[in-house]
Amino acid sequence: MDQRVRRTLVHSLYAQPVSLALGALCGIVSTGFSAFITGSTALYALSATLCIVAIARVTLSLILAERQRDTSTYTLEVIYEIGAFSYAITLGITAALALVLHVDVGVQVLMQANAIGYGIGICARNAGRPMIAMGQLTLATGPIILGALYVGTLPLIALAITMAMLIPAMASIVANLFRMLRESIAAAETSAKLASKMQTLARTDVVTGLANRAGLNHAMVEKLLALPDDRMLALFWLDLDRFKEVNDLLGHPVGDRVLSEVARRLKEVAPDGAIVSRFGGDEFIMVCEVDTRRHCEELADEVLSYVTRAMRVDGERLEIPSSMGVAILPDDGHDADTLMQSADLALYQAKVGGRNQARFYDCSMSRDLVRRREIEAELRAAIQRDELSIFFQPIVDLETGRIRTFEALVRWFHPEKGELRPDEFIPVAEETGVIVTLGNWITKQAARAAATWPEDVTLAVNLSPLQIRAPGAAIGILAAIREAGLAPERLELEVTESLFLDDSESTGAFIEELSAVGVRFALDDFGTGYSSLGYINKFPFSKIKVDRSFVSGPKVGRKSDAIIRAVAEMGARLDMAIVAEGLETIEQVRAVSAAGCTLGQGYYFSRAVPDYLAALLLAQERNPKGVNRAAVG
Repeated sequence: MDQRVRRTLVHSLYAQPVSLALGALCGIVSTGFSAFITGSTALYALSATLCIVAIARVTLSLILAERQRDTSTYTLEVIYEIGAFSYAITLGITAALALVLHVDVGVQVLMQANAIGYGIGICARNAGRPMIAMGQLTLATGPIILGALYVGTLPLIALAITMAMLIPAMASIVANLFRMLRESIAAAETSAKLASKMQTLARTDVVTGLANRAGLNHAMVEKLLALPDDRMLALFWLDLDRFKEVNDLLGHPVGDRVLSEVARRLKEVAPDGAIVSRFGGDEFIMVCEVDTRRHCEELADEVLSYVTRAMRVDGERLEIPSSMGVAILPDDGHDADTLMQSADLALYQAKVGGRNQARFYDCSMSRDLVRRREIEAELRAAIQRDELSIFFQPIVDLETGRIRTFEALVRWFHPEKGELRPDEFIPVAEETGVIVTLGNWITKQAARAAATWPEDVTLAVNLSPLQIRAPGAAIGILAAIREAGLAPERLELEVTESLFLDDSESTGAFIEELSAVGVRFALDDFGTGYSSLGYINKFPFSKIKVDRSFVSGPKVGRKSDAIIRAVAEMGARLDMAIVAEGLETIEQVRAVSAAGCTLGQGYYFSRAVPDYLAALLLAQERNPKGVNRAAVG
C-alpha cells in the first residue's frame, strides 16, 4: 500500500504540466526583464540558465507524463528533483544578486516577489512530496536571506528574518497537506481494492471457484471483442444428469464436492484461454476458440468423457452422466445471447435424445422450438375453448370378459390442423407447466363421465410427475372428483416408475394423502424404466400394468413370457391386479391369460372411445342377450 501511495503522489508531480509551464514562463519573463533593465551580464547569464532549465523541465514533464507506467517511481522522483532544485536555486540566486548589485528598486521588488511567490506556490503544488516542496522553497528563498544579510540594511535584515520564519511555517502547512493527501489516497486505494474484491466475488461461484453467470457474461464480452475475424468460438453447455439424486440421497455437502470435482476436471481439460463457468445449479459452460468444427467435435468428446468418469467422494463411488449442447460462432449465432440460445437448444435435444451425450446445434432445433411455443399457446387456448376431448379405453377382466375400468385418454381435435397426437402436445405441456392445468381438467371431465357408470366400474387417469409435484396437487384431484360426485374408491391414478427417481418425498406425501381417502394407485409401464421392487413394497399399489413391449413388441418370446409370468405370480401373492397392455389378437389375450395376468387392455377389446360410446359398451355388456367376445376360455 505504501508503495502504491508513494507512486500516486509522485505521479501528482507530473499531473499538471501546464501549471509547470506557466510558472516557468513567469520566471523567464521576470529574470529576462530584470537583465534587460539593468544590463547586468550576470543577470543575463542567470536568465539564460533559468530559461534552459525551465524548457528542459517542461519538456521532460510532458514526455514522462506519457511514460509514467513504464518508468520507475524512483526515476520519476529523481528527475523531477533535479529539475525542480535547479530551477529554484537559479531563481533564488537571481533574486539575491539583484539585492547585492543594488539594482533598480523596482527590479529588486520584481525578483523578490517572483522568488518568494514561487517558493510558497510550489509548496502547495508539490505537497505530495514534502522534501521536494521544502527543498524548492529553501533553495528559492535561502539565497535571498543570505543576500539581505550581506547587504545589512535594517529593512533587508527584517526581510531575512521574516523569510527565515516563513520556512517552518510553510513546512507545517506542507506536512498537513501531505498527511491529508496520503490518507485520502490510501483510503481511495483501500476502497478500490475492496471494490475490486467485491466485483471478483460477485463474478465468482462460491462452491466451485469458477466464474458465475455474471462473470461468464463479462468474460464473454471481452472474449468476443478480442476474437480475430478468422477464428471460431465454441460454447459447450453441460448439465449433470440426475444430479438431484446425489443431493437427496447423500446430502448437499457431497453434492457440493461433486460440483467442485466437475469444475476441477473442466479446468483441466479446457484449452488455454478458455472461459469455464458454473452457470447455475448443476449446469456448467465452457467457451473457447476452435480452429474447425471437427476440432470442436473432438473437444466435445474429450470434455464429456473426462467429466463423466467415475469419481469417489467420501468413500462413495459416483457416476455422474452429463448431457452437453454445443454451438459455434459465427455458424450458430453472431453474438453471445444467440450463441447461448443455440447451445441451450442443443442441450435440450441431448436430454430428450437419451441424456449422457453431446448434441450440436442445427437450425431444425429452432424450428422445433417455434413449434413447441406455438403448441403451448394453442393448448392453453384449447383448454379454454373446450377443444379437447376425453376418450375412454376399457380394461377388461380376462376371466369374465367384463369391463372393470376405463382409462381416460385426452384427444385434441384442432379446428385447423385436425387431430394432434398426444405425443405432440403432452411433452410440450410438461415442459411448460401447462400439464398441471391440463391434468386437473382431464381428471374433472373424466370423473363427470365416470359418475354416470355403474358403481363397480372404476376410472383410471394418468398423472404426470410435474402435476404431482405441483403445490396442492392432491387437493386439486379431490376437488375434481368431489365436484363430479365420484367416490374416491372409484378413482385409480396411474403413475410411472420415473416419478420416484426425482422426488420420492413429495411423491410419498401425495400418495399417502390420497390413499387415506380411498383413491387407488397403479404402476404404469412396468418393466421399461428403472424397475424396483422397492416402489411396490413402499407404496400402496393395487395394480401393475405390464408394458406393451412385453406383449406385442418386436422382441416378444420366451424371455418376455417368463417376465410376464414372474410379474403375474408376484401380483397374485401380493393381491394385486396385473394388466397386460397392447393386446391386439386373441392369441396374445390367451398367452397373457395363461401367464397369469388378470386384466387386459388393447385394440382387441376396443379402441379409446368417446364417453357416450363408453356408456354404450357398458349397457351392451349388461344386456344378458349381448354377446361378449372379450371372455377368454
